This record gives sequence, C-alpha cells and structure tokens, in this order.
Amino acid sequence: MTASPTPASTPADPSAGPTRTAPQGAPLAGVRVLDLTRLLPGPVAGQMLGDLGADVIKIEDLGAGDYAHASVRALVNRNKRGLRLDLKQSAGRELLLRLVQGADVLLEGFRPGVMDRLGLGWAVLHTANPKLVLCSLSGWGQTGPLRDAPGHDLNYAALAGVTDQVGNAAGAALSNLPMADLLGGAMGAVTGVLAALFDAARTGQGRHVDIAMADGVLAHAVLPMAALQQHGRVQRPGEGTLTGGLACYGLYDTADGRQLAVGALEPKFWAALCQVVDRPDWLARHRSGGSAGQAALRADLAAVFAAQPLAHWVARFEGSDACVSPVLRLDETLAHPQFRARGMLLEGVDGASPGLGCPIKMSGFEPGRPRPAPRPGEHSDELLAEAGLDVDAIAALRTAGVVG
Repeated sequence: MTASPTPASTPADPSAGPTRTAPQGAPLAGVRVLDLTRLLPGPVAGQMLGDLGADVIKIEDLGAGDYAHASVRALVNRNKRGLRLDLKQSAGRELLLRLVQGADVLLEGFRPGVMDRLGLGWAVLHTANPKLVLCSLSGWGQTGPLRDAPGHDLNYAALAGVTDQVGNAAGAALSNLPMADLLGGAMGAVTGVLAALFDAARTGQGRHVDIAMADGVLAHAVLPMAALQQHGRVQRPGEGTLTGGLACYGLYDTADGRQLAVGALEPKFWAALCQVVDRPDWLARHRSGGSAGQAALRADLAAVFAAQPLAHWVARFEGSDACVSPVLRLDETLAHPQFRARGMLLEGVDGASPGLGCPIKMSGFEPGRPRPAPRPGEHSDELLAEAGLDVDAIAALRTAGVVG
C-alpha cells in the first residue's frame, strides 16, 4: 500500500514561500526554484539562480540521482537544498505537485515527453500553479525531427555548424568548455526563466520555456553567419579574422613552451605591439599583403616571441595597450589578482571544495557565504515539514520508498 503524502495535522500553506534567508539585497530573494536537472547545464542554471538569492531545491530520484562526478556536482550545485523523491510513485508525484503550489520555477532536463508520461506535463503543472514558470532544457528542444534523439555537447555544436568553425587551418578542435551545454543551455535557461518570471509578475500567468542547447549555440554563430553573407560561402578555419587569417590575432609559442595570446586587431593596438617589440617597420604590414603577406608576418612574429620565455614577454607587455596576454593554466588563473579582485574564486567553506564565483555583479548586492552542494536528500525532512507534513507522515513516506 502506498503511503499518502497528506499529513495527519493541518498542512502549512504551500504558497507561503521559502524559509531560507537570502543574502541582503539579493535580486531573486523570495523566488523558489524546483531543480529536477542533473549533470551540467541544468544544475549550472539552477546554481546561478541560487547565487542571486533564489531558494533552489535540488530534487533527485532514489536511484542514481544526479550521477555527475562528485567534483562536478560540488562545483555546480552550491546554494541549493536537497530532496530525494520517487516520481514514479503516485505519492511522489502528489508531493511534487504540492511543492509546485509554492514554487515559482521548475527546471527539468528530461527528454521531451518524459514529464507528460509521469503525469507532470505543462498542463498539469500550470493547473496546479498558474504562475509557475516551467523550463524544459534539452539537446534538440521540444519540437522538430530530432526532439527524441540523444546527444552531447559535441553533437549539438557539430550539427549547429559551430564545431566546424572551432580551430584553425590545421582543422577543427575539441574544447573542454562545452559551449552548447553552457552557452546554449545554462545561459539560455537562465535568460528564459528570468524573462518568464518578469512576465508572470505582471500577468499572473507562467510560461513553458523551451530551451534547446543546439538552438542556443547556433544563435551565437554570429561571425560565421556574417562571413557567409559577406562572402557567399562558409569560410574555412584559418581564413577568418579570428581563426588565423590575420597574423595580429593568434597564439604564439614562447621559448619555454608556453604561449602568448595576441589580439592586436585595431591599428592602435598593433602600433603598441610594434613599439614593445621594437619593430616600427611592421606597422604597415598589419592587415596587408594578402594571405602570403600575413603568413610571412606570422612567421616573423613567431620568431620574435620564440626567442624569450613567457615571463619575459609578460613583463615587456605589462601596462601596454597591445592586447597581448599570457595563456594561463587554470591554476594560474585562479591566483591572478584580476579574478581574485572580482571574487571569481570561492574559498571552500563548511568542508566544501573551492568553487568558481558567480559572474553576475550588481550594485546593492554582495553574494553571501556560499553553501556547499547538498548531499542527496540532505534537506528532505526540512522541506517536507515546510510543506506541512508531520513527522509520522514523513516517516511513512520514507518507509514506502517515496522520499529519501
């Protein structure tokens, strides 16, 4: 017999809102988010909302739950509370709908159709809470011939024509920064959620936000699209301004096997570079000479930079306007005074590992002390009590395997 989620005592008002105190001035204070996502893009979106003050509840099943590697889980789930819930049981679904009544946003990252098959589709959720914003985050979106197809970041970026543009004349390259997942998925989800929340506050009606990671990364292929319109064909990597067509924009090896990033696209920056390397005769070669002239200039630059170690060039270019930077490893980046000053390294607290800070800064708000990613179900009893369930009802649900 399945335990009922209905408590023996009078339930609390499910719309009473979150009890967690947000940092002072937090722009999303009072917003409650139910986060059913796992792995990377959805949890990153939920974490960003949590960093801005939302009360984010990470809901996992009683099986594998969020099976991301522990180090990834810790980095993308801070400032959340944890609940384990079996949505395959009717009592679990009833509990979720109870939580929906007091929520503002629900994030889900299942394949299209899963929420409907669970009996938790948009129509059901909208009936339970007309102001709720449902954000469905998937690889290909809720419509189209590929909506049911599996995929990963590489597949979405590849089909979107973006992978073809990542690299140089040597060919396409793989990246450890999953653009479709994060740029197309996480950032698209946050943008869509915030827009729908703003509208719900005005109209009293939530929306179903449909985010496809493939759409999101394609929408940012602005420069390849501009080149296609300008030249009537897709430029190959190595031809374009940012992929190696110009010597003034690229990576150059130094004597110690490190690299410099040179981005002297504008004449004033190129002039500053020529001054630092004491080659005023290069001024006229900036964007001239066609492909052969640029190849020769690239060889000359490579020879100059290869003659000294990275530290030499960092010191030489310090304070100049040449747009020349060292290519740092992540451990070096985390120690850099620029990112330290911007709060982009979060020191580990309460047993948590160090994390990457929230990139959104605004007046009147300083993020509070981050709370580490919750253990699966860490706050289940707390959250169910807030929903109005008494101790006996919670115990019965645990015995029935509905919550964990």
